[in-house]
Amino acid sequence: MIAFDPDAPGPAPSPCISICQMDAGTGLCVGCQRTIEEIVAWGSATDAERRAVWREIARRRDAMFDDDAA
Repeated sequence: MIAFDPDAPGPAPSPCISICQMDAGTGLCVGCQRTIEEIVAWGSATDAERRAVWREIARRRDAMFDDDAA
């Protein structure tokens, strides 16, 4: 799992970590926590759209860790 600050300068990097497996329960990639729609759209996404995906990934990861602590 990599971290990226969506407010950091420079281009938004891909969150892919080459663990490409979709989880049937969540509908998210096990490696990067993106939906298949987000993965497919990444190549043509604007930097602003990519940063929005990174914000959503952060929200998802926070929710996953909150659920694990409960």
